[in-house]
This record gives sequence, structure tokens and C-alpha cells, in this order.
Amino acid sequence: MQIDRILIRYGEISTKGRNRNKFIKRLQQNITDACADLSSFHIESGRDRMHLELNRPEEAAQVMDRLKLIFGIQSFSPVVKSDRDLDEVKHHAAELVQSVATEGTLFKVKARRADKNYPLDTNKLNYEIGSHVLRQVPGLKVEMRNPEVELTVEVRSEAVYLSAQTIQGAGGMPIGSGNKAVLMLSGGLDSPVAGYQMMKRGVELEAVHFFSPPFTSEKSKEKVKQLASELAGFSGSVKLHIVPFTKIQQTIHQQVPENYTMTSTRRMMLRIADELKKKTGAKAIVTGESLGQVASQTLESMEAINAVTNTPVLRPLIASDKTDIIEIAKEIGTYETSILPYEDCCTIFTPAAPKTRPKTEKVAFYESFIDFEEMILESVETTETITLKPGYSTEDTIETDLF
Repeated sequence: MQIDRILIRYGEISTKGRNRNKFIKRLQQNITDACADLSSFHIESGRDRMHLELNRPEEAAQVMDRLKLIFGIQSFSPVVKSDRDLDEVKHHAAELVQSVATEGTLFKVKARRADKNYPLDTNKLNYEIGSHVLRQVPGLKVEMRNPEVELTVEVRSEAVYLSAQTIQGAGGMPIGSGNKAVLMLSGGLDSPVAGYQMMKRGVELEAVHFFSPPFTSEKSKEKVKQLASELAGFSGSVKLHIVPFTKIQQTIHQQVPENYTMTSTRRMMLRIADELKKKTGAKAIVTGESLGQVASQTLESMEAINAVTNTPVLRPLIASDKTDIIEIAKEIGTYETSILPYEDCCTIFTPAAPKTRPKTEKVAFYESFIDFEEMILESVETTETITLKPGYSTEDTIETDLF
């Protein structure tokens, strides 16, 4: 059986008004980009669904595997093209249902006539095709309200198109339709999940990681590259900015009272992320913070940390339980990488009793004795930027440049 087309249903995009076409065009471009290494195909976009006409039907399985990861797609169906001859349509219908049905499957036929000149009306098509399929595929049961297999038959002027399977998509909005943000990507569980949640809302991401050698190892850097690569599976590629942070972190450890070092460290990270946001043209900063999970994630801590920027700081996991975050990490494929035992800079120089209710004016006072401006500028200027794609491994050669 040859899959000639794939029918894509938009989902949430369909609720948009006058700007719907902007979202549809973005989704179309994202699909094209995700399949760039495969044979080209023709895309026909409508108001609430899209048709992919394949030039090489043998690539249908590969295309569908990629469609599952593309945000903006609610569901899709593989489609078989048939000649308009009724006997030919019946043959394809039985073959298609046989491929997805099992003993006792609840089944129905739903015919549509885009071409009203076709000799049989909708009711006759349903009867002719349905009765033939029931004779050819043993064990089927007719169920009109809640079928397990709904055979859709669409009659057009050039051919008849049949589908009998609905595959769930990723939902959400097309990446890029919600502008761009900078993701503060550590090596833990939370930040990759936060990045995934923002991508699902159509936000394009560039990731920022703070690297403090020799206190953090090359393996910790590779771990973060792997996480960025795993997120790239949903967008095609992710730029990762690796910020040298040792000098700033050591200075904080030496000059700021111990119970305020964590707060000051987060403030410096946010200031650097803010500078990188300006360079990348992003509109917001994304973090993996969850309220009350650690000392730096109390409301008082967030207030003190946020005081260094006017940029929107988005926290998609703010009300999430750790168990929920772990489940999502497993679903999206970042869990196994996140639990690798390589420390990032957030876990070094951790004070024994960090302030859970820091005062903004106090941490600002402690920092006022240090010239952080120059160190921040130096870190930004020496940031390494690499582009990660799905399937990254340490042997890959990756595009590298400096700001």
C-alpha cells in the first residue's frame, strides 16, 4: 500500500482570526525545514488543514516520524490516492482498513464529495464502500458514533483520497510564531523542560549555559550540548551560548557574604543573559525555576534576582511539581542526559545556609564594592556560540563562532 499524501490538521491555529495565515505559513516553513534532507514535496494549505503531496511515497514513514515533533500540528493522517473508478476505490479502502484493523474493531465510513458531479452521492458511497470493506475484512463491527477506525473517503475532480488512521501531533503553536527568547540552560532536569514548554507555545529559543572551569568539567559542557541537541529535535537546531563564568563566580565567593552568594550568582547570570538577549534579538529570558524547589526559588529570592533587569523573565514551570517535571523530561527524551552525574556551576560554591528571603537592597550593597560591569562585558565578549542539531555526538563537527 502506497502513501501518497499526508493530511495535517492544525488544532489551535484554527482558532486564530485575521492573522491565521501567518501561523499557517510558519508551520509550513517548519515542516519544510524539518524534512530538508528528504525529497521535496508539495504543500497545499487550507483554512484548517494542510496536504503534503509526496514525490517519493517510500519516504512517508520518515516524514511522519518528523511531523510528530513539530509544534502546531494537532493530528495527521496518511492518505492513499485512488483512481475515481468505484471498484478501484473499494479495493484501496479494504486494503487500507485491513492494515489498521484487528478482530472486533469498531468501524465506519465517512465520505465527502468535493466534486458534486461524481455519479454516487455521499450516502451511496458510504454504503457501497462500507459493505465491500465488511465483506473483505473479517471481524469488523459497524459503529457510527464512536468508531475505532473511521475510513474517510474524499472525492475530488482528479482522484479519490482515502485515510483510516489518525496520529496525534505535538499540538501547541509553530516555533517562531511567538518570537524568540533566551533559555538559561543548566545541566539539570528543569531547564530543558522549561525550554520545551516555551517551544510548544511557538517561541524560538537560543540557550545560554554558564561554564566555570576548572570547577566544572568538559563532561559537564558536553552534557549541556547533548541537552541542547535533544531540544533541537523539536526545532531543527538550537544555538547554545557557553559563557565563561569562573572569574565572576570566584569573585562573588570571595567578596560577598556566604549566605548571599547564591543570590548574587543568580543576579550576575541574569545580567549576562540580558546582554545576550540584546545581541540575539530575543524578547524574554526563560528559566526552569519552580516555586520553593530550592533556596533561590522563593518569591523573595526571585524578587531580589529579578531586580537587575527589566526584561520579562518567563518561568513556565513555576507551579509544577518535581514529579511532573520528571515525567515530561522522560517524555521528551532529556531525562537520561539530565541525570548524568556531571556538576554545573550552580552546584559549586553552594553555601551551607543560603538566604531564602534575601533583601534586594542588601545584595545590591554587597555587590557595590565590586566592579562587575567589566567582568560581565568580558564574559559576554568571550562567549562561545555553537549550533546544535538533533543527534549530536562529541565526534561531530559543529559550527563555532565568537560574538
